[in-house]
Amino acid sequence: MSLTSADITRIASLARLELSPAEGERMRERINGFFAIVEQMRAVDTTGIEPLSHPTMAAAYQAAGRQAETAQAALRLREDRASEANQREANQRSAPAVERGLFLVPKVIE
Repeated sequence: MSLTSADITRIASLARLELSPAEGERMRERINGFFAIVEQMRAVDTTGIEPLSHPTMAAAYQAAGRQAETAQAALRLREDRASEANQREANQRSAPAVERGLFLVPKVIE
């Protein structure tokens, strides 16, 4: 699949974007490049390959030397702890309105 200049003009119009001819051509080339990558990926035979529920599961399966059905995903996440001091008051000094540590904003939905 590839887009024409007319397609790009129509899409830009629908998105309410004003593109110069040079910008439109550049966007057409980039989008068509993306489509080419998608077509390359679609050409790969994935018959019999189970999808992963998390990208790190592949590494966990390989490290455990087990099949995908039995291995558990080992996430290598850092410890969840505060690394900086609480600076709420300093950050809220410039706010027009603050109440009990929260920024107050005008109501926008009636």
